[in-house]
Amino acid sequence: MTTLPADLRVLAVVQAGGRGSRMDVLTRERAKPALPFAASHALVDFPLSALAAAGVSDVWVSVQFQSSSLDSYLAGGRPWDLDRTRGGFRRVTPEEGSGTAHEDGFSHGNADGLFRMREAIRLEQPDVLLVLSADHIFSLDLRSVTAEHLAREAECTLVTAQIGRQEARHKMVVAQDGHGRVTEVWNKPSRPRSGTVATEIFLYRPDVLLDELDHLRRELSRTGEDSHDTGLGDFADHLVPALVRRGRVYAAPMTGYWKDVGRPQAYLQAHRDLLAGKVDVFDHPDRPVLGPALPGVPGWVGDGGELVDAMVGPGSRVRGRVVRSVLGPDVEVQRGAVVEDSVLLSGVVVEAHATVRSAVVDRGVWVGRGAVVGAAPPGTRVTDAAIALIGQDSRVGRGTTVPPGARLEPGSTT
Repeated sequence: MTTLPADLRVLAVVQAGGRGSRMDVLTRERAKPALPFAASHALVDFPLSALAAAGVSDVWVSVQFQSSSLDSYLAGGRPWDLDRTRGGFRRVTPEEGSGTAHEDGFSHGNADGLFRMREAIRLEQPDVLLVLSADHIFSLDLRSVTAEHLAREAECTLVTAQIGRQEARHKMVVAQDGHGRVTEVWNKPSRPRSGTVATEIFLYRPDVLLDELDHLRRELSRTGEDSHDTGLGDFADHLVPALVRRGRVYAAPMTGYWKDVGRPQAYLQAHRDLLAGKVDVFDHPDRPVLGPALPGVPGWVGDGGELVDAMVGPGSRVRGRVVRSVLGPDVEVQRGAVVEDSVLLSGVVVEAHATVRSAVVDRGVWVGRGAVVGAAPPGTRVTDAAIALIGQDSRVGRGTTVPPGARLEPGSTT
């Protein structure tokens, strides 16, 4: 195991996001990091578990949108052993009256979020600042990455991953030299030069970071580029390019599976990958994925029920056919019903002879007898436009058809 200096002060900030608009109806009434994954976990489990495995005990979770949807789940950091008398877990929320107009209320991007908490970071006096997003699926040895960051005397380390160039259009693309030093970054380029992207796991040298944030704010204000609407924006807008120009930003490649699941297609594809055995995040006994224990008896498959490459959460009951799908807790699939290539969250009922295909169905949804939700895509590749999203507590009437790509708002009745 990698050993770090005993007196090293590491502070972690988990940016648990804003509105999560790309997930549409699934994040109307919940913070995106509260979205379930693999039946028994939430997205926020992955960064918090990586930090727990690395022994990082000072963890701030920054939540801006629907923070109450995360509060009971986070339980003051207890599932990750972060509920401590000194230090430990802290939830950071937007505040009014905390400074200038630029610093009040919601931030406008992850770099702007760090700027707004810069004084609190300065008072903490960490040696390393770890910043992680909370909508990615990954497992990473953060001790080794931190040790490498210190050995290189880096001002910033970007954890990178290799993905397809089509997907890289949505990310920060990274160029590096033969020594791992980052030479250039491009934010969401229309024609990426490679598939090397930043995973939104960053390690910063705090004094350099805070000075650069202040400098960028002054420069943007002087040139008129800054506004109350945008602030410093995301890391790729101003902060990381400015640090790259200083010449001490390095890349650390991700080992194992990584996926940003902030879009419906990526969310469903990550579950597809899980069922196909491509997701290794649960395969590391030294880095277990932790989270609140879910109550309930094991899932049950009755007479006539069939599971094919499927996962079933606690308390679920299956008498129909479930193919390449993940069922959350307390889901009921009745006799003659078919669920295929879908993710059903908790408490969903699919009545007899109904079909659900290529869909994400939120908690508490009732799909009536003989109803049809979604359809199989024409090929193996699924797109956002082909996935039906059913908002929580909606009711799909008996015999009703919900077409592929439909978006039902929470509480809808069809």
